[in-house]
Amino acid sequence: MARNLTNAAALFGSARKVIAGGVSSDARRSAGTPLYVDHAAGSRLWDVDGNSYLDYVLGQGPSVLGHCPPEVVGAVADQAGRGMSYAAQHRLEIEVAERLCSMVPSAELVRFNSVGSEAVHGALRLARGHTGRPKVLKFEGHYHGWFDPVLYSLHPALDQAGSADAPVPVPGTLGQPPSAEGDLVVVRWNDLDALKATMAEHRGELAAVIMEPILCNSGAILPSPGYLEGVRDLCDEHGTLLIFDEVITGFRVAPGGAQELLGVTPDLATFGKAMAGGMQASALVGRAAVMETIASGKVGHAGTFNSHPVAMAAANATLTILDEQRDALYGRLETNGRRLMAGLREAAAAAGIPLLVDGVGAAFQTYFTEATEVRDYRDFAGIDRALAARFHAELQDRGVNIVPRGLWLLSTAHTEDDIEETLRAVTAALAAL
Repeated sequence: MARNLTNAAALFGSARKVIAGGVSSDARRSAGTPLYVDHAAGSRLWDVDGNSYLDYVLGQGPSVLGHCPPEVVGAVADQAGRGMSYAAQHRLEIEVAERLCSMVPSAELVRFNSVGSEAVHGALRLARGHTGRPKVLKFEGHYHGWFDPVLYSLHPALDQAGSADAPVPVPGTLGQPPSAEGDLVVVRWNDLDALKATMAEHRGELAAVIMEPILCNSGAILPSPGYLEGVRDLCDEHGTLLIFDEVITGFRVAPGGAQELLGVTPDLATFGKAMAGGMQASALVGRAAVMETIASGKVGHAGTFNSHPVAMAAANATLTILDEQRDALYGRLETNGRRLMAGLREAAAAAGIPLLVDGVGAAFQTYFTEATEVRDYRDFAGIDRALAARFHAELQDRGVNIVPRGLWLLSTAHTEDDIEETLRAVTAALAAL
């Protein structure tokens, strides 16, 4: 079945004349006509041709309360009428910082930015400035923003990535300076022995180890039992800061992020996306002893739009709801997500298609593979991506929108009826495959 995309095709034709590639982010590239949204509400999007979609992309994660939650819309409208940007302090930034410090285990002091890439950049600069060390260790398949110093080995071709035991940094794009690679060490994730050996090799050089505590940019992969605890111990042993990139997991998998859910506290953490319910706001948080290096001015951190009043109004409204209604909202997210995951497994089994469904209720991945588990990027690279792309297209034609690589994100606005409607579309899409 095919959707009517007449208006979208016309808009895409116009866009390609004035916007490079026709889209404003590489994440929105499409093999055909991309999605052009007219409006959104709750769990749904409507495109410019009148097609309706149950939405499991949620703006790549920000809309954890669903689209246009009235409390957030009201807060944004009220603040917009009071002033868009001040280049000065205001009450809302204090209220949001206080809320972050009460919700997030690692948050003793806070600094704000606009997007996750900026917050990560601030964390890495702070780690180097605080420790006086030059190098950062990251893991294959983990994404920490599109800035040069850390855009390495996201989804590298395995014939360029070196051996699993000794991965080599692979730049994510043309134009990255070769000098950035020398300060980066890349390791396979979920392998504590590999990390231990690498940290010993670079003893005294590593300012930080940075990771997604739940890997959501190459699947939705949970750390193996004991892994995060082992990383925490190794960082303590080496005097290396542990940074959790919670731009996706923050306020989605638990009120205090993956660090609350998994019980391991980093030295620094970055947040964005769900933090402001759809507005652009991010945060760098951490232990006071580390954050004082910014507070003192020894490490620079600036930005015209940091703690933007309208974004802070959205964050204040969003975090207040998530904090004060935590039991009901996170219970609903997990229950609906687990129900959808189970339904996907059942539908795939009935269709005779090998499908692994894994993650947590609020963020999970569908993998087309015969494997029984996916533990790291190398495993993720072995899935059938062509079939995943076809599944995405078949679902979209049936009114279900997921992240093209197979990631599903739920909001508190999704209902049991939405789950049932989604599973009917899944059954038809799998039959079409």
